[in-house]
Amino acid sequence: MVPDLESSLAPWIGKTSKIVDYYLQDALQQHGFILTKEQFVVLKKLHEKNGLNQNELALLLYRDKSTMARLLAKMEERGLVRREQSDEDKRINKIYITENGKTTFNRTLPVVNRIINVLEHNITQTEKEQIIDILKKVQSNLKRKSALPQEQP
Repeated sequence: MVPDLESSLAPWIGKTSKIVDYYLQDALQQHGFILTKEQFVVLKKLHEKNGLNQNELALLLYRDKSTMARLLAKMEERGLVRREQSDEDKRINKIYITENGKTTFNRTLPVVNRIINVLEHNITQTEKEQIIDILKKVQSNLKRKSALPQEQP
């Protein structure tokens, strides 16, 4: 029997994520920002805790090390971040947001907030909390997928 995928969460989460990405990217471009969603998230994480190491950022953004290195290289070229070798361990790069990165982050916040307002229009606080709780459960399920019993053929 073929499962009814349209009644499962996976396609709805996937479609919604793609739509949000599209509208966020479009809104940033319309306002003259040459910034990807991933670059915005890096700036946000560094704004919250400057000096994270490259591996910590990769884990926070669910990116592999090489993808994270390329993303940071592009951001460094644009003067949004700077990488410094750790004094304690030369194999570790610490990432810092630059003044240009802080300015860019702060200038993009109103655009991102408008997208969030559109996204959450007609959704009550209770519904928002329920959705967040459900998504947290989905993420938890996926994080412990190796603990789930394997289906027998």
